[in-house]
Amino acid sequence: MSHNLLKGKKGIIFGALDDRSIAWRVALACKREGAEFVLSNAPIALRLGALNALSEETNAPIFPCDVTSDQEVRELMKKTKDHLGGVDFILHAIGMSPNIRKKVEYEKLNYQWFQQTLDISAVSLHKVIHFAEEEGVLNDGASVVALSYIGAQRIFSKYSDMNDAKALLESIARNYGSRLGGRGIRVNTISQGPTKTSAGSGIKGFDGMYTFAEKIAPLGNPTADECADYCVTLFSDLTRKVTMQNLFHDGGFSTSGISEQMIEDLAKMYNEDTE
Repeated sequence: MSHNLLKGKKGIIFGALDDRSIAWRVALACKREGAEFVLSNAPIALRLGALNALSEETNAPIFPCDVTSDQEVRELMKKTKDHLGGVDFILHAIGMSPNIRKKVEYEKLNYQWFQQTLDISAVSLHKVIHFAEEEGVLNDGASVVALSYIGAQRIFSKYSDMNDAKALLESIARNYGSRLGGRGIRVNTISQGPTKTSAGSGIKGFDGMYTFAEKIAPLGNPTADECADYCVTLFSDLTRKVTMQNLFHDGGFSTSGISEQMIEDLAKMYNEDTE
């Protein structure tokens, strides 16, 4: 059901790959709430995904962009300005680690790949905001949201160098939020709980991380659609004074110790091992 929370608003959505991805679900939610937007992802992701279907469903053009390239980000902003004028919201849902993909352990990182992880997953947020501002794309009162993970605060070994990338991402959001507040522009990160997306499921040990969080979080793990609804509230005028925050959307996992279910499961496992 639509509440018209984004009626008349325009934006850019980065990172939609397929219908399981959070950015894809955000695009559908934004369309439902009355927004107009453009879609963007890296050229290689566009070849691997099915973004044309989303483009048709939401009537949103696709502007390919390699966010590690200053020139391509600048050109994207120029095309967006030509198509939409200024924008009222931006979703940064970009993240990738070559080291994780190639199963390189954290202690043995390939540093060139590590730099790529940081460039793609974190520094790209700085570039997106920088060139959006430089090209006059960001409207006063706009909202920028980047997707993060609790690995920025706590170490999850299988998340490897993405733990570092998310910490940098959140720092960039706070830095820019402090500088753009005078124009009423908000910059926040959402620390989403484990979600069964194509990207998330590609992390070694993801099923264990998902099950662990599900057993600890009082409300359980959030879905991609639930995250999309949360993003809509941050893009809307209902959150005009929320900025520089890392907002946990994880069913309560981040502030929980251990659940009764987890205690019972651990006790059962211990008893089975000692029998």
